[in-house]
Amino acid sequence: MAQLLLNPALTESFWAASLRIATPLIFGVLGALICERAGVLNLGIEGIFVVGAMCGWMAVWLGAGLWGGVLVAALAGGFFGLIHALLTVPLGLSQHVSGLGVTLFATSVSYFAYRTALPDVSSPPRIEPFRPLDVPVLSDLPFFGPVLFQQTALTWLALLMVVIVWYVLNRMPLGVAIKAVGDNPSSVDAQGLSVYGLRIGAIVAGSALMALGGAFLTMSAFDAFFFGMINGRGWICIALVIFASWKPGKALIGALLFGAFDALQVRLQTEVGALVPSQVFLMMPYILSIVALVVAARGADYPRALLQPWFKGQR
Repeated sequence: MAQLLLNPALTESFWAASLRIATPLIFGVLGALICERAGVLNLGIEGIFVVGAMCGWMAVWLGAGLWGGVLVAALAGGFFGLIHALLTVPLGLSQHVSGLGVTLFATSVSYFAYRTALPDVSSPPRIEPFRPLDVPVLSDLPFFGPVLFQQTALTWLALLMVVIVWYVLNRMPLGVAIKAVGDNPSSVDAQGLSVYGLRIGAIVAGSALMALGGAFLTMSAFDAFFFGMINGRGWICIALVIFASWKPGKALIGALLFGAFDALQVRLQTEVGALVPSQVFLMMPYILSIVALVVAARGADYPRALLQPWFKGQR
């Protein structure tokens, strides 16, 4: 059994697949991290994944082009993030209830729009998705060539966003303000900054990133939109934020770890699928992720004002 686990882990194709599987999770966990750093839990992530997948694919199908589809997906995610932000920040409503409501609303709107646009279609139309980039010289490097330099542009965008989010949160005044508003919003208000503006902006930006995770599925991993394709990835991202202790670098590691677990279960199904029920392999990534979450989350330094509504003038 140890040999079955070790053999795939040493191959280039295994780690290339792990990075592809991790890409939508990278977008999602970064988006959730930004929201929570500002003090707001966004359980609308699952629905935002769905709306990003549907809107991005639909825009490309209607002729907007691949990068136009990426932009439309981000705008759609930002719109539903704004709904969540307005309900939870100035109105102070329950972040749990609002987030779940956004998930249900965004999912239903996506499916309704799909059925309205394509009422008589039994299978979704196909689009021309992003193709893997073939970087001269770098693509021919041993191991790193196939793993890193033969991915699609959206995977590279996800990796770039890790660097950008880390830099903004740790090296820019805006990032300091976002983290402060998630720890002590009253002190931010005392400095003359807008707590509402910072939190709303963080939720909208984070939700736009979440939607790109859905767009990756329809515009890079696959070439069409179909029901059930998100398959709980949004909820996994919420758990990965805790695993990452709200740090972008560890968020990347967590997403890659889950991607590796998922790629491994596919390989094991191929190797011993006739001897073990397939459901055992399907639950493996989730079990291993729960174990990793429990181990890594102990003593995590969470934002102190997370889930706590704030109203101007309160003490």
